[in-house]
Amino acid sequence: MPSDALPGGTTATRFLKEKVWRVIDQAWPQQVAHLQALVRQPSVLGQEAGVQRIMQAIFREMGLEVHTFEPDIGTLKALPGFSPPEWSYRGRPNVVGIWRSATRGGRSLILNGHVDVVSPGPLSHWTYDPWSALVVGDRLYGRGALDMKAGVNAMVWAVRGIQEAGVQLAGDIILQSVIEEEATGNGTLACLARGFIADGCLIPEPCYRQVPTAQVGVLWGRIKVTGRSQHVGDSRAGVNAIEKMYLLIQAMRELEARLNRERPAVFRDVAWPINFNPGVVRGGEWPSTVPAECELEFRMAFYPGMTSEEAKVLIREHLTESARRDPWLKEHPPEVTFFGFHADPMTLDFDASPIIQILDQCHQEVTGVSLKPMASTVTSDARFFSTYYNIPVVCYGPNGEGAHGADEYVELPSVLEVTKVIAAFVIDWCGLSKV
Repeated sequence: MPSDALPGGTTATRFLKEKVWRVIDQAWPQQVAHLQALVRQPSVLGQEAGVQRIMQAIFREMGLEVHTFEPDIGTLKALPGFSPPEWSYRGRPNVVGIWRSATRGGRSLILNGHVDVVSPGPLSHWTYDPWSALVVGDRLYGRGALDMKAGVNAMVWAVRGIQEAGVQLAGDIILQSVIEEEATGNGTLACLARGFIADGCLIPEPCYRQVPTAQVGVLWGRIKVTGRSQHVGDSRAGVNAIEKMYLLIQAMRELEARLNRERPAVFRDVAWPINFNPGVVRGGEWPSTVPAECELEFRMAFYPGMTSEEAKVLIREHLTESARRDPWLKEHPPEVTFFGFHADPMTLDFDASPIIQILDQCHQEVTGVSLKPMASTVTSDARFFSTYYNIPVVCYGPNGEGAHGADEYVELPSVLEVTKVIAAFVIDWCGLSKV
């Protein structure tokens, strides 16, 4: 620790942490109200402006130095980790709040969280309105409550608790409220490209009492199949593009099964780490016409050790070889393209990472139990910090269920717990100013 920062393990530091935790407890009703306000904003892709106004407002209330900006494709597209979108960033800002240390003798820290959410899907599948943020017992329901507005809420109120307890840090805090983690990660990439970097990063993704030490890479792709239209009265004279797509979906299932049989040691405790998902299907124009075209949008994972470009080659070659087994597809091969997620995989060393070890110590202070390493079958923005910017990173957040599904909820006691752990971690990572 630098000479102008106090060590994190002293009795005085423990006293200050307990003071911060009491402030967090006292502010808990206001924190829950803030989380409800976030969840009530339907911040699906392209509609994040409303929730970002809430984030901008609370950053200003906290006296932070606030930066609001839209990602710039012209700047990002040449950077490692960029994922190609098929949409605009107009009116879709990131919001960054900086609390600068008076001494700057400690380590700086990024707290990064995404405010974009996926579609709620059919509303008839929900018990509660996905935008109501209804509290039922210890659960707060709503789309994005768990993934990951509760984590964003926790990181904000952890810092706010430190401020209101009068604790002065020796390192700068950079709070990043980003868009588009659910589709590209370009929101976080835009923050880093603009120079909002630090000595470490914590992302409060919902991996309760666990720390991901590996995560898969993820690609979004599109397969287009051409058939031959025909009146259904003579359907055998046509070629049903939807049925031909079935063959390619099955081919991707075969690749998925093969990769899961070949899983590396880091995923040995995960039964099925590689998941293929046929997510969106479009095909046909009329019930009585053999469909001439079918289009599938899919998500496919791949292991550490393979880049997104190598994974694209693997998928294309597999689909090409599979198509050759069908007479029609052999003569009319499918068109395979990729968009959105080009997310490379990532691995971390639980025991050798100082940022993970400090977080584990703070977690034990609050909960009495240690964090556990885990291998993640999904991606997160952590890859940008570790892989492209060499910034130590850790993911850690609250508990709940239903992410990307109906009746998503977060367990409120876990949000309070995580808020206290993050506060303790901020103090230990940044150090305390002697001022």
